[in-house]
Amino acid sequence: MAVLSYNEILPKTIITYNGEPYEVLSSHIFRMQMRKPVNQTKLRHLFSGKVTEISFHQNETVTEAEVDRIQARYLYSNRGESWFAEEGNPKNRFSFPEESVHDQVQWLAPNTLVEVLTHEEKPMTIKIPVKVELAVKDAPLAVKGNTVSGGSKIAVLTTGAKVNVPLFINTGDIIRINTDSGEYTERVEKA
Repeated sequence: MAVLSYNEILPKTIITYNGEPYEVLSSHIFRMQMRKPVNQTKLRHLFSGKVTEISFHQNETVTEAEVDRIQARYLYSNRGESWFAEEGNPKNRFSFPEESVHDQVQWLAPNTLVEVLTHEEKPMTIKIPVKVELAVKDAPLAVKGNTVSGGSKIAVLTTGAKVNVPLFINTGDIIRINTDSGEYTERVEKA
């Protein structure tokens, strides 16, 4: 376990804060007038998914959390839970409450391989690819001259997620989505 000073607490780092594992979402080091520098961070609790804002001062340190990673396949979501099975060991199934992983699961088709972060052999959260390719299940037809709204429309993907897409995207097209922002990036295959 590495000890991190206040200025080494950077995004995507996993730290132990108050005995619990947190992922650093953002950090901003600043100094106000004659005071000492402060690192203003947003942390996400890896078990519950709750985000909190914490300020770390110059004299504070935290330890890097001991986190293991395993590969797992997304199976399905049902009754408020999202189920996964460890790759190579399908009998090892586990679930997460849907509210803690919904932002990631909405971009996953069944049988997609994901990375699961574990702490003391207990699954904490999932990491999905930054870009995924999904098929468009339903896209309204573009009406000629209807560009007042900026030339975009809302399409429903096969996973049920809704995304803003350009007018030329049709039902059956395969598009690439940025999972961090939830935005359309490009059309991969035309229907």
